[in-house]
Amino acid sequence: MNAALPALPGLPRDGDGPVFGEPWQAHAFAMALALHERGVFTWPEWAAALGAQIDAAQAGGDADLGDTYYRHWLAALESLVAAKGVSSARELARYEQAWDHAADRTPHGKPIELRADDFEA
Repeated sequence: MNAALPALPGLPRDGDGPVFGEPWQAHAFAMALALHERGVFTWPEWAAALGAQIDAAQAGGDADLGDTYYRHWLAALESLVAAKGVSSARELARYEQAWDHAADRTPHGKPIELRADDFEA
């Protein structure tokens, strides 16, 4: 196991090492890999975007315990997607609101599914 892992008590792990704490984290991770593989951004661009998000969060008071890492990951991904013109900040916000609407109407434990009316809320 990596020696730095005990320094991140909020990072979920099992006997083999770090694990995703929530399914959305795995999805965000996979989206970043897929977009990189398609040439949307380079690894240096990714590292700079993620580093900037983490720096901004720490400047805003994030204690950097590992429990917010994938929120920074997602914010970096959204900023790169908008900066590269793959999507706009407006479109990302529209989808975020639609997902929030869909989550609000979905019973606990059931999969969240987007419907057309989620975009009208």
